[in-house]
Amino acid sequence: MIVDFDDSPRSTIHDLKIGDSIAIEKTISESDVYLFAGICGDFSPNHINERYMGKTRFRTRIAQGALVVGFTSAAAAMFGIKYRVDGVSAGYDRIRFVAPVFFGDTILIRYEVVRIDLDRDRAYASLKVTNQRDEVVLVGEHVLRFVALEEPLEAQA
Repeated sequence: MIVDFDDSPRSTIHDLKIGDSIAIEKTISESDVYLFAGICGDFSPNHINERYMGKTRFRTRIAQGALVVGFTSAAAAMFGIKYRVDGVSAGYDRIRFVAPVFFGDTILIRYEVVRIDLDRDRAYASLKVTNQRDEVVLVGEHVLRFVALEEPLEAQA
């Protein structure tokens, strides 16, 4: 993906509106889970041992919850690109893993602005992740903090 960071006007918190949103989809593969395990060190049998998980109520391996949260971070990044927002994540609140995500599931991540705090330069977005059967697998809230881009030092001289 090529992202254009040209000099055209950037959005401020005053440009954002309740209901501004983005949605992204991703099919969770075995390699996603194993690569993530290698990065973060989460080699729980829940994620990498089919025989072990076959004896549980899930009957098969599940993706790491942190991996699914990571895709909500991707949605936040895509939101920033779409709406030309210069911001950073100020955190996640009330994250709940409502149902497991299995290998082969296609998840849809919905990111929607639900509240704007002008005094603190923050926007609050609801997170809702569903699978291909439209079952909710994760809910939560993301806090986006606006940051103004500074002029390069050479431009200030």
